[in-house]
Formats: sequence, C-alpha cells, structure tokens
Amino acid sequence: MRMHRLTLLAPAVAMAVLAGASPAPADDPSSAPIDTIATAPPDQPEEPDLVEGAPDTPAPAPSDAANHTGNMPDSRGCEQGWYYHPTSKNKDHHKGVVVERANHNGTSRTAKSTFTSEVSGTVGVAFSGELNVKVTVAVVESGVKFGVTVSASLTAKIGNSISVDTPPHKTTYARYGVFPLKSYGYSQYTYVNCGKGSKKNVTIYTPHRVGWAIWEN
Repeated sequence: MRMHRLTLLAPAVAMAVLAGASPAPADDPSSAPIDTIATAPPDQPEEPDLVEGAPDTPAPAPSDAANHTGNMPDSRGCEQGWYYHPTSKNKDHHKGVVVERANHNGTSRTAKSTFTSEVSGTVGVAFSGELNVKVTVAVVESGVKFGVTVSASLTAKIGNSISVDTPPHKTTYARYGVFPLKSYGYSQYTYVNCGKGSKKNVTIYTPHRVGWAIWEN
C-alpha cells in the first residue's frame, strides 16, 4: 500500500516495532534495521518552549564578563567563552516528516503492508533552555559524551519503502522520519581567569538516525 499525503490517523497504543528503512540508500543512516518491541509509538519532541534549529554563532558574553573575578583564578589563564556540557541522555524520539499512515487487514490471513515515503524532509537540532554555543559544538560534545553518532541535521528521503506483515484483523501504522536523541546538559561561560559563570540548563534533541516507526493494533 502506498502512503497518501492527506491521511491522518491517531497513534495506536499497542505493540510497536521500530524498524530501519529497507531498502535504503548507501548514505542513509537507517540502513541497519532495529527490532525493538514497545507498547506505544515512539514519542515526538514536545517541550512547550522547544526551539527548532540552534545558534550558528555563540551568544555574547554575560554582562559582567569584564569585571568577573571568578573562583580560584588560574595563573595559566583559560580561553574565554561559552561551553556546552552534556550530562545525561534520554531515549530516541521520532520526528515524522509525514503524518502516520495505516493499512488494515480485514482478512483471516496474514497480509503484507508496504509503506513508501512520497515526500522528504530534513530534521535539525531542537532545544529548550539557553543553548549559547554553536550547534556544531553541542553536536560534537553530545556525541563524545554519550558515545553515539549524532548530526546537526538528517534528511528522510523520498522513495524509501518498508514492508511488514499485518496479522489478521489488525491495523499496521507507519511513520517515516528522523530519530533524534533527547539529552540534557548546560551552557556555562568560562572567563579568562578560569572563573565560571552560572549554569544555563538545556534540553536538546540531536538527530541520530533516519528510519520508520511501525506499530499495530
């Protein structure tokens, strides 16, 4: 079954299977399938103050930078500026580039459901709080801290397909897009004498991989 752009279905709260797209282009991070069973479709980023995109340039220095003496100045000095410090990670969420599609099997036999993306879309970094560093800095620091591959943006491409079995009298749902990693950290200003400014908490979603979210009820 091909996906139709104007079909919008409410997510099902049932068994969910997250699967990488197949077949996938060589440069598509969804090339490795995932066999994770869940009890609901994957969450989508939904913080009320979530900002799409991230700074291309660091924020200005705090207003007290010129007079800041800090704690325990270091005679060697430090490179003054904003730094980002990741602290902990959550789970992968899923940002769809199209709305959910569905195929109902009204027969008494297992049927094959095939979903194909008819649009493409790019998902970038999103955050809430004060991310006062460049997006590239936050991406690199998050990848190093958590030992995962994350990017400033990933594109879910048109024409990517997946086929799954739909049991008798069940409905299979599909959503194609990008899985961002949700994590937490803080931005902090370091002064030339190595003193530290106040911590600015950040919740950040960094694109992790491209793929399909598949679930059924």
